[in-house]
Amino acid sequence: MFARRFLPVPEAGRNSSSMQNISIRGARTHNLKNVDLTLPRDQLIVVTGLSGSGKSSLAFDTIYAEGQRRYVESLSAYARQFLSVMDKPDVDTIDGLSPAIAIEQKSTSHNPRSTVGTVTEIHDYLRLLFARIGVPHCPEHTTPLRAQTVSQIVDAIIALDPTQRWMLLAPVSQHTRRSARWIDGLSLQGYLRIRVDGEVFEIADAPDLSERPQAQVEVVIDRFRIKPDSAQRLAESVEAALALSEGWVQIASMEGDYSQHFSANFSCPQCGFNAPKLEPRMFSFNSPQGACESCNGIGKVQFIDPQRVIVGEDLTLAEGAIRGWDRRNGYYFQIVQALATHYGIDLEVPWKMLPEFFQDKLLNGTGDEEVKHRFVSDRGSIRTSEKPFEGVIPNLQRRFEETQSAAIREELTKLMVERPCPECEGTRLSKVSRHVRIDHCNLPALCAMAISDCRDALLGLTLNASEQAIADKVLTELQQRLSFLINVGLDYLSLGRSADTLSGGEAQRIRLASQIGSGLSGVMYVLDEPSIGLHQRDNGRLLETLKRLRDLGNTVIVVEHDEEAIREADFVVDMGPQAGIHGGHVVVAGKIQDVIDCPESLTGQYLSGTRKISPTHAERKASGHITIRGARGNNLQNVDVEIPLGLMTCVTGVSGSGKSTLINATLARAAGRKLYRSSAEPAPHDAIEGLEQIEALIRIDQSPIGRTPRSNPATYTGLFSPIRDLFAATKESRSRGYAPGRFSFNVKGGRCEACQGDGLIRVEMHFLPDVYVPCEVCEGRRYNRETLDIRYRGLNIDEVLTMTIEDACEFFSAVPLVHKKLQTLADVGLGYIRLGQSATTLSGGEAQ
Repeated sequence: MFARRFLPVPEAGRNSSSMQNISIRGARTHNLKNVDLTLPRDQLIVVTGLSGSGKSSLAFDTIYAEGQRRYVESLSAYARQFLSVMDKPDVDTIDGLSPAIAIEQKSTSHNPRSTVGTVTEIHDYLRLLFARIGVPHCPEHTTPLRAQTVSQIVDAIIALDPTQRWMLLAPVSQHTRRSARWIDGLSLQGYLRIRVDGEVFEIADAPDLSERPQAQVEVVIDRFRIKPDSAQRLAESVEAALALSEGWVQIASMEGDYSQHFSANFSCPQCGFNAPKLEPRMFSFNSPQGACESCNGIGKVQFIDPQRVIVGEDLTLAEGAIRGWDRRNGYYFQIVQALATHYGIDLEVPWKMLPEFFQDKLLNGTGDEEVKHRFVSDRGSIRTSEKPFEGVIPNLQRRFEETQSAAIREELTKLMVERPCPECEGTRLSKVSRHVRIDHCNLPALCAMAISDCRDALLGLTLNASEQAIADKVLTELQQRLSFLINVGLDYLSLGRSADTLSGGEAQRIRLASQIGSGLSGVMYVLDEPSIGLHQRDNGRLLETLKRLRDLGNTVIVVEHDEEAIREADFVVDMGPQAGIHGGHVVVAGKIQDVIDCPESLTGQYLSGTRKISPTHAERKASGHITIRGARGNNLQNVDVEIPLGLMTCVTGVSGSGKSTLINATLARAAGRKLYRSSAEPAPHDAIEGLEQIEALIRIDQSPIGRTPRSNPATYTGLFSPIRDLFAATKESRSRGYAPGRFSFNVKGGRCEACQGDGLIRVEMHFLPDVYVPCEVCEGRRYNRETLDIRYRGLNIDEVLTMTIEDACEFFSAVPLVHKKLQTLADVGLGYIRLGQSATTLSGGEAQ
């Protein structure tokens, strides 16, 4: 065995009382081997070691779980019913804990409505800012729409030329004029004149407006000259005009062409566009009041893709160039025949040789142009009609929207792609919300900027004294929160970026920035590899952020492999010595020098330079190339790049330089469309050459391999199927008639029905943590007795699933199909995990 070291906690100016330390005794969660450890409070602590050595089991499943559990249990029983209560970790005692907050890699939102702005709550402050000092504008005329009070309108009129004679008019809408008796009502109210298309008439002599529905009609409220004492008279006249015209007033010179509109509403004087009173919910794309009506606030809509509708350009229409519109479908083919006859087109000509105008008419419709159709039914009856053709694509789109059949909808979905909504251009907001501005800047423009540019734009707003007083506190909060994001290296993101496109490291740092903004002290923060996805250039900023959290009076525990983070830590815990069943011990705990000096520490050997990673320099030749031309998605600047095939190619650069856009959003999506007819739309680019050289596309990312305890390495890698086949092929199985499904714990038949193949029974405890007890029937083995009677080489299915990869590799050495996959798992360093180990217990590195 190796020597476990428990070094004294450095005092660093603090007293040595137990309340200055976190004391852990007898931790046995997952693979931890009865760990005893003392950690200093209010310091930056890094827990390091091999993947699977027990880092997360110690930091998250023991320290954090107990800290959160104790805090939640301090609340009332009523409150605990509404909170998720963590299981009590397998540990004897933990002293000196604080309320705990975890910032994990798995916190990324997969909701398409979540954005960086909503996750950080910055969008909520922006909504408030635009609702309180924003000015709505007319979408067509870009005219500012300002609601004016009666007093403001009167003051503006009094400032006009007093030497002229003026008319105060109330514009009347067509809706108001629908009633035949509305003009009689004017006489009863004492009004004498109306103006029709600029000409004034006595009401008795007014023309018949039913014959002129588009006429511009105003009621003459008052005629006057502006005098110093006319304010009261004007106020009464303006109030009357507003009541009569639904909020509009017009002043017109009786001696010239000058006129001016005033409104008590947010209305455009030129086109009548009307904006409601601004409220924060109008700027939320998750609210019906603020969401774009076309995409319901998603920012994307599904379209029938013409490239997917055309099966093959070398095929003729009769042969099936358009799937479902060929000779095999009589009704639709007769429509195509009618269209071809109308335009004189030969149906036996390949699609690529057909005239472009005919391709357009067939796909998108003939508009108002009528086409003579002749339909012959199966019984021989003939029916003719003459009408416009709606087009193949509109026909498919209509069928998709109207069908009640799930099968038809699923089939049509294969022909669709997602594209930015044409109405809101991907901004998600309604027309009114998109055209509210503060100092010439609207909300979509702010959300599209990089966070650093957004902060500068908010700092540079030109506001009057009143607006500044209203917006002062909101702007302060916005600048602070944006600064926190910049400090953790996320200045390149935009607030409108969808949360499901963020990497694990970016999502972690967003949560980290939110915690710094909260300004809490006396809290224990537990972080899971925050440097993931971060370029070395930005590592320093991240570490400064962690130190800032520590300096506020918090204990920061970080699970990390990054050398710079380990060297900057106040206290380092190295787990090991190996992974899985060979790990779970504290190799060394103390200052960085203590780790370097420990001969048993693998981490220390690499830090000291005793061990190094030796790259191979073997020359390999490319078997071909894939060339990307004109890539311009997100921040890419018309990039041309050639990627060799048959080699390992690394794409690197600082965070936000365009790596993911180039590879994931452009190349991978384009390859997915070509190989699998994927519906994901690639980022804008001119062309990708060489995709015909690849046969498959496999993406490996940070997504967990299983979200339920039923998922395990055997099921995920496909090992479970041939193993079940082996058990089903035994003599005893064949005599009993057992098929491979008998040996699955996910379906009825061979599993234990008392626990439904879980091996555990969940007992709900309401405001206490749920209790899991081994199933009394199968004793935790998942299968019923009859299934466990079947043995392959002396072992039953449960005993096989409890084997480690190393043992299974030897056990199945004579079965090439199984042995090859097991050997691959062993080659990537996973020989210690068990075949049936729950995927939810695997660390992030093990899952990858």
